[in-house]
Amino acid sequence: MSVLKIRINPDPVLRKKALKVTNIDESVCRLIDNMVETLRASSGVGLAANQVGVPLRIVIIQIPDEELMVLINPEIIETTGERMVVEGCLSIPGYQAEICRAEIVKVKAKGRDGKLIRRKASDLLAQAIQHEVDHLNGVLYIDYLDDMSQLVKTAAGF
Repeated sequence: MSVLKIRINPDPVLRKKALKVTNIDESVCRLIDNMVETLRASSGVGLAANQVGVPLRIVIIQIPDEELMVLINPEIIETTGERMVVEGCLSIPGYQAEICRAEIVKVKAKGRDGKLIRRKASDLLAQAIQHEVDHLNGVLYIDYLDDMSQLVKTAAGF
């Protein structure tokens, strides 16, 4: 496994809509393994494939004390409520901002094994799913800000 380079805004790959995965083969599984290694090395919560320069609809999420989640071709099929959250991004290091996200999301995707996953999520998991699916659609959390003055510099770097 390898730690991959995380693309930093304004890298154009971050603004492209990722392509649907049509076949979960050895190369996709290797990419997922490398994404896991990269996420763990970065101390982040989630990572989309385009953040490592691969424009495929693959997301991994690792909430502390929970099992790693791999979502291939994820679709948010329902949202409920809204709440203000503080968000940062590995592709925009050193900053965070408060944005509005849905309180609860329902997502469907394929797992690494190709089986259908349906999951209802709230709290940090719901936020992470929305953030990473946005990445797959070429959207960054800063796109929800009225202006860049709402960004706050952080000490942690993410």
